[in-house]
Amino acid sequence: MSRLLAEQWQRMGHEVTVATTTPSPTPDDSCYRVIRQPGAASVFGLVKWADVVFQNNISLRTAWPLAFIHRPWFVTTAIWLGTADQRGGLAVKMKSLALKRARNVYISRTVAAHVGLPGAIIPNPYDDATFRPFADIPKDLDLVFVGRLVSDKGVDILLQALAQLKHRGVKPNTTIIGTGSEEAGLRDMTRRLDLTEQVVFAGTQRGNDLSRMVARHRIMVVPSRWAEPFGVVALEGIACGCAVIGSIDGGLPEAIGPCGVTFPNGSADSLADAIERLLRDGRQLAAMREAATAHLAKHAPDVIARLYLEAFLKATHTCRS
Repeated sequence: MSRLLAEQWQRMGHEVTVATTTPSPTPDDSCYRVIRQPGAASVFGLVKWADVVFQNNISLRTAWPLAFIHRPWFVTTAIWLGTADQRGGLAVKMKSLALKRARNVYISRTVAAHVGLPGAIIPNPYDDATFRPFADIPKDLDLVFVGRLVSDKGVDILLQALAQLKHRGVKPNTTIIGTGSEEAGLRDMTRRLDLTEQVVFAGTQRGNDLSRMVARHRIMVVPSRWAEPFGVVALEGIACGCAVIGSIDGGLPEAIGPCGVTFPNGSADSLADAIERLLRDGRQLAAMREAATAHLAKHAPDVIARLYLEAFLKATHTCRS
């Protein structure tokens, strides 16, 4: 999200500097300035230079100069503070107090309710240059999962659902894209459930290779066990022509919109039912794909960037007046 927004703002004629604590093994070749691992003096200078300070998730480590320099401070909360039910330690309490001084933005209505402070809801953009329809790719595959292979992402729930469907005589082929700490266990589970002829582990895919692979599938499954704050992967699947089946808690239903269906988190039974219904209902699949254009337009990078700019400009005019 940070990269997409920074690119759009720079192209729209604004000078953008991104300060990040993460290193990079390769030189930055972006259209905006990037400062990596800045020291205290550098952070102070950047805040003094800026007209607006924007943080994609609150960082107390880089927000401290705002105690001395008056600048509009925008914070987008894109993750849960602590846990989705608001449990957390001292750091969470400090961030919650600091957010009372910020101009708050939330990526979903669910995250806004979680934080409980007034603010604007601006959803995440998706990379529309990478994820798009491909006229030359047939939709000859059934289900695809894209994500880290960790317990929170619920691939085991998907495998359990596939085992149930097999007992019903429904055998959708399934591609699992991604790697992670649970991969070996998931491969073993696939063998134990006798799903090896249906399930392909495709490893890590990126960029155009990823989008073209996703575009071959009719349905993307996002079976997260935890409550996703939003779910950009759903937008990416929709952009590649997939209907989406996703878990219902959190902000994922907002990302899916009219382009898919939801099921209760952790329920392999309900997921199996949802998969079977969509596989058998070509009209519903077609209707979901037809809804994609209008839904994706609300999440295009230039649209989201302009929503932020409107808020930034309003804040700077208020400060000057």
